[in-house]
This record gives sequence, C-alpha cells and structure tokens, in this order.
Amino acid sequence: MPSAETTLVAYKSDPVRGAVWHEIFSREAPDLRLVDWAPEGEAADARFLVAWTPPDDLPRAMPRLEALFCIGAGIDHLPVAALPPAVQVVRMVDPNLTASMVEYVVMAVLALHRDMPFYRSEQAAGRWTPRPVRPAATRRVGIMGLGVLGQAAARAVAGFGFPVRGWSATPKSLDGIETFAGDAALGDFLAGTDILVCLLPLTPATRGLLDRRLFDRLPEGAGLVNSGRGGHVVEADLLAALETGRLGAAILDVLDREPPSADHPLLSHPRVMVTPHVASATQPEGAARQVIAGVRAHLRGEPIPHAIDRRQGY
Repeated sequence: MPSAETTLVAYKSDPVRGAVWHEIFSREAPDLRLVDWAPEGEAADARFLVAWTPPDDLPRAMPRLEALFCIGAGIDHLPVAALPPAVQVVRMVDPNLTASMVEYVVMAVLALHRDMPFYRSEQAAGRWTPRPVRPAATRRVGIMGLGVLGQAAARAVAGFGFPVRGWSATPKSLDGIETFAGDAALGDFLAGTDILVCLLPLTPATRGLLDRRLFDRLPEGAGLVNSGRGGHVVEADLLAALETGRLGAAILDVLDREPPSADHPLLSHPRVMVTPHVASATQPEGAARQVIAGVRAHLRGEPIPHAIDRRQGY
C-alpha cells in the first residue's frame, strides 16, 4: 500500500514518453508519485490513472480510482459508461495538440486542393501531367465537427482564402464561417463542400457516417480528409466512391483497424494518402503538468479542469 505522505498516479502509455512524465513528476511534484501500470503491484492502488487504453475491467483492476485522465483529446474510445459514477473522466487539453491537428488539416486541404495525390501517382508512373491551378476562393472546404480542434482548423483554412463551412450536431457560431447543425442541415452542408474534413468524435450516431449515402451528396470529384476516427468511414463505400469518381481523392490519418494489414486496399490506392494516426499528439511535458494540476485541484476539493459532464455523455 502507498504511504500516507504520497499520492499515487498510475501511468499506462508509451514508455518513451513516460520517461519525460517521470522526470517532470519527480522534479515538479514531489508530493505525487508516478508509477508505471502493471496488473500486479502498487499501481493497482493508485487513485489516479493516466492512459489512452485503460486496463480491462477498470473498476476491478483499480478499485481506489477517483479520476481517469485520457492522454489524448478524444475520449470516445474509453469505457465511460462502465466506470463507477464517482470516477471522473478528464480530457487532455493541450495547445500543442490543437496546433498539430491544425497543421495536419491545413496540409491535407492544400494537398487535395493542389492535386498532390494525383501528382504522386503520376510521378510513380513516370508521367509529367500538369493540371490547371485553381484559386483557393473556388474550393469550398467543409469541416465536420466544430469542437476545439474543428474551430481552430476552420479558422486556419479560411486564412488561405478558402470559403469554409462547418457542420456540427448542435448549433455553433464562428465569425466568418458558415455553420450548419443537425441532420436536417447535413444535405445543404455537403452539397456545398468540395473538400470534406472529418473531425467528429466517434459515437453511435457518427460511426459509419462517411458512407455511400453521404458521398453521393457531395459534389462530383470531392476530396475527403479524415483525421477523426477510422470508424467514421465505411471503407468499402469509400473505395467504391473513389473508383466511380464520386470522390476524387482522400487523405486518411485513421483506419478502422490499426495497424492495417500490409495488403489493405487503401494503402495502395493511387488516389489515397494514408498516415499512421499522427495528425496530432499530446506533448508529454504539457500533458504531465496538466495532470499534476488536475490531481492537486482534486486533492484540494476543487473541480478538475476539463473533466467531462458524464450526465451529458461528453
């Protein structure tokens, strides 16, 4: 059992990044002790857990758990409903995470706008095939998901002169961005979107949302960027839409199964660019300090910043 003088925080994630976490906890939080997760041992007694993938049967594995800090921004993969009501679930909110996602979305939108998947395929075939250069003002970019990441991405893309529109489940308002909300507005949003960017959370309502029916509502030859979750895309429908020309090209940071098999058809498709779930990543220094601040707030009897409202499901 831990001593009365220290508070245990269990860490279950990448060990290389974990070395940075240990160094920061040791230097800046001597009142807290970070321990690496193992099924047996003192980590099971910790009151706080930092993880992307928590242990199976978390209530049994960590009976003293009071708060679960997700090491990334998304929490849709966590077994929130299976946790005891008293366990708080905390999002990671890191300016660097937002900045890196914005970089990826801007890169992907510009790549589709400037026909980079096409040129990559032509280069591999030894062909020199220029296409007309189109002004950004003529390509309408639609962002699905207007949370912190989506709003930041929308503003950045608009800065390049693209007309930007956003869609979300509930109404949002952004200066200079045309916004749409709910199922009733989805068709109008898609009809005016030449490059579609998905930054939605994965929920029962959004799983499989990017399917044949949705692709058919986009303009012919539209581009797709998915840096949300692989489960948003019906991959067979995406392949079919690419083959028919309904979609012109796609840039994907996530797939339904990761890592995919070496013969996955999207990996070798000439008009698809795939990156290995690297669009954004939490920086360990800032993340460790956020967790330290959150644990200390909880120990003082204060609310933990960025804890979700479990009654609302997010």
